[in-house]
Amino acid sequence: MRGLHADTGYLLYRLGLRSGQLFNAFLQESGLRLRHYAVLRFLATSDGALQRELSTRLGYDPSAIVGLVDDLEKLGFAERRPSPDDRRSRIVVLTEDGRAFLRGTDEAGLRATNELFKPLEPAERETLHALLLRIAEDGLGRAGD
Repeated sequence: MRGLHADTGYLLYRLGLRSGQLFNAFLQESGLRLRHYAVLRFLATSDGALQRELSTRLGYDPSAIVGLVDDLEKLGFAERRPSPDDRRSRIVVLTEDGRAFLRGTDEAGLRATNELFKPLEPAERETLHALLLRIAEDGLGRAGD
């Protein structure tokens, strides 16, 4: 196990799995999973997105996005609307119920983060977050090109 822990990429993978498990446990009572939450969070930062954009930006298979959006529509958290730029295309937008759900998950997200990072001091958490953000933004910038 020591050899695997010497690999930073593997550690990030393991921490990602653990983070997902913790967050999924907090989301479980709503019936949603982390993938649904990711779609909702992305939509909260935009005026809507094409499904293919969601697929690209979130790194999910296009067929998975269709099912996730279907689930979110059934719950009233998102809806498909005609695109203002191209009437043949449909964009996915966050509804007011979706925004309310996200506000309700903020505490769950904080609990999951606190559980994951409890061995770290507050300053260490801030440093880790800043470093991970820098890596993520660089990766997202290339994915969107």
